[in-house]
Order: sequence, then structure tokens, then C-alpha cells
Amino acid sequence: MGYRIRIHHHQHTYTGEVPDDHYILAALEAQGVQLPFSCRNGACTTCAVKIHSGSVRQPEAMGLSAALRRQGYALLCVSFAQSDLVMSTQAEDEVYELQFGRYFGRGRTRWGLPVDEE
Repeated sequence: MGYRIRIHHHQHTYTGEVPDDHYILAALEAQGVQLPFSCRNGACTTCAVKIHSGSVRQPEAMGLSAALRRQGYALLCVSFAQSDLVMSTQAEDEVYELQFGRYFGRGRTRWGLPVDEE
């Protein structure tokens, strides 16, 4: 089974058909769509998107917290479509900040907790 995908990326909108058993990024690349990516393993946030409608299955998205997944974020490199989708790419820095921002910019820390100066 395949699903219709629409992705807004900067000033462009890309559309394509994606089989439910192929990663979305790879399927769209095979159709000539060039979207941002880096690791292809679900470990970074380069290929992050915000889902506006539809749903994905992303069991290997270790680079995206469960909280962000619940808010509608997905990693295209390890996501399978479960319905027709409308999505937009996100700035990697924005998703990274949402994911890890609470751990940075607060002085010297270890595992998110303050560390006494030595």
C-alpha cells in the first residue's frame, strides 16, 4: 500500500507516493526529491519534520524524544507512512534546541545537573 506525501521545504512543496514499507526519505529520494539528511540512522535531527496531518511509524527514531514525537515531529530517514501526510521540514537547530536546549546554556553541567567548579 502507498500513501500520498506532501512536504513543504522552504519555498517549495514536494509531493510523492510512498510505499508503507519504505522509509519516507529514501522513497522520495528515488523520485528525485532532495531533502536535508545526515546520518540516515535516526540519530540526529537533520531530517526532522513537523507533521500537520497524517501519521507515521518511526520505531528507530532514537534522535527524537518521545515528547517531541507526541508533538508531531518525525525523522524522515527512519519513518514509515501510515496514512497520507502533510509535513514541513524544520530547521535542524530548532528541533535540536527543543530536544536538548534545557541541558545547554546553564553553565557547566553533567547529565543536565549543575557541577561544582573544580
